Amino acid sequence: MKISQKGLYALQAMMMLARHHHQGAIKIREIAYEEDLPEKFLELILLELKNARMVESVRGAKGGYQLRRDPAEIRLSEIMRLIDGPLAPFADAEQLRVLIDRDLPHRALYQVFLDVRDAAANILENTTLADLISGTAPRSTKGKHGKKREKEKGGVLPMVVGGQKGE
Repeated sequence: MKISQKGLYALQAMMMLARHHHQGAIKIREIAYEEDLPEKFLELILLELKNARMVESVRGAKGGYQLRRDPAEIRLSEIMRLIDGPLAPFADAEQLRVLIDRDLPHRALYQVFLDVRDAAANILENTTLADLISGTAPRSTKGKHGKKREKEKGGVLPMVVGGQKGE
């Protein structure tokens, strides 16, 4: 799975709005400053999130943007699918299932891709903004060869952002 810079910025902005959820609307300038995001690009991202009814804008001197729902109701998968499209390395999971059925010599390869997609989708579907800001985001509990390992708190997994390993 590849997360675009736009997708990363959207997640960062949504996390900031989640941290300030009960404080009312936050100005774009404040979001951009606190998260170190380009303001003009952030305007476009917030407009897209507004059109998807994830955030709402408030006009006036105390205006800005705020979440439309509680952070515990907004899943990372929802944000990522909106901004970056399907979570699969191919167009979607159904395309992979068709390849598994039709391309017998490469069935195992496509099954691995489907398993990766399903694992990533499961984590993203079960992680909310509230989980991220509270530090209780679910983590994989399987180590090498499927053996369970103890859950750790607070770690961050490296991601591929724009084709480069993020920090």
